[in-house]
Amino acid sequence: MPIDLTVPELAELHRRRSEKWSLHPPDVLSATVAEMDFPIAAPIAEVLHEAIDRSDLGYAVPADAALRRSFASFAARRLAWTVDPDQVSVVPDVMLGLLELCRAVAEPGELVAFASPAYPPFFAELPRQGVRLTHVRLIDDGRLDLDSLDRALAAGIRALVLSSPHNPTGHVLARDELAAVAQRCAERDVWVLADEIHAPLTLPGATFTAWLEVSDAARRVGVALTSASKAFNLAGLKSALIVTAGDRARDLVARISPQHEHSGLLGALAAEAAFEHGDEWLDAVLAQLDFNRSWLASELPARLPAIAWRPPEATYLAWLDCTALGLGDEPAEAFLRHGRVALSRGLDYGPEGAGHVRLNFATGPAQLDEIVTRMRAAVS
Repeated sequence: MPIDLTVPELAELHRRRSEKWSLHPPDVLSATVAEMDFPIAAPIAEVLHEAIDRSDLGYAVPADAALRRSFASFAARRLAWTVDPDQVSVVPDVMLGLLELCRAVAEPGELVAFASPAYPPFFAELPRQGVRLTHVRLIDDGRLDLDSLDRALAAGIRALVLSSPHNPTGHVLARDELAAVAQRCAERDVWVLADEIHAPLTLPGATFTAWLEVSDAARRVGVALTSASKAFNLAGLKSALIVTAGDRARDLVARISPQHEHSGLLGALAAEAAFEHGDEWLDAVLAQLDFNRSWLASELPARLPAIAWRPPEATYLAWLDCTALGLGDEPAEAFLRHGRVALSRGLDYGPEGAGHVRLNFATGPAQLDEIVTRMRAAVS
């Protein structure tokens, strides 16, 4: 049976209570928060309905063995990644896992680095752990500037938070790029905390390499964090995984407070169903995202030629440089006011985001056409 990815009309989308749709008036078309507009996968819906029907809404089992095994199978099948289920830990979400790991590896006042532009909570949440931040520059095509990384390492960083694939640019870090990072960080005994939440959304034409598959150096100083939340649209259910590949990293993860070793029960059930039975749905989503990416590559130059961008290799996020439109440092404000289309504000991703917006294209063709139509109207 074909997978139905039909996206509801705008009025129906605004009935949703998620952040993407509840923060704007009903005439605004939202393309902001990283959640998809598609119906969730049938196997996930089924397991959630069954849990509610049996009133199964209690506490999740810590370190759920079935969830860990299902992820290991998914990683081998979809990501060319050999995972030992005994090296997998469960946490509520990737960001919480990152915060706890930063607390474990860095003393108050020590430095943690990440590439900028970056996922906005890195800027807001990491300093609350008492660490100081420094940024690694990205080259124009999204690759890490290794000279900039060397300067951060020389400054004494204790950890590098690595977004792989990168958010918001959608760059997929190649194996040799990852190996160069691993070698440098291992030489200075700097931990790499690899946020790989977008890995299952690697699009045709690119190949994702898991951090823990890169090299012995990567495994010695690295920890990977992932979740079904982005690929299967389950962010609200709170279930994520930390993956290690050796005693040293596993001992680090063991320092996380036991109170954070739980996910939500519905999140664990949904993630297990996604990893075991979600391949057909995920394939359909990837095909739709690839179509949407190609459509944008054709239509943006035709309708908004002043916008500069590089089609992402992964994710459903388009990082758009709107500087030449003359809308100032915050073009999202103009698109919302004059076009009634909500896009993510570039400056939320760091100072490099001035003049940029992030467009979420995980929606239907009609909705995507309307997004670009509204953007063009806003600047006409």
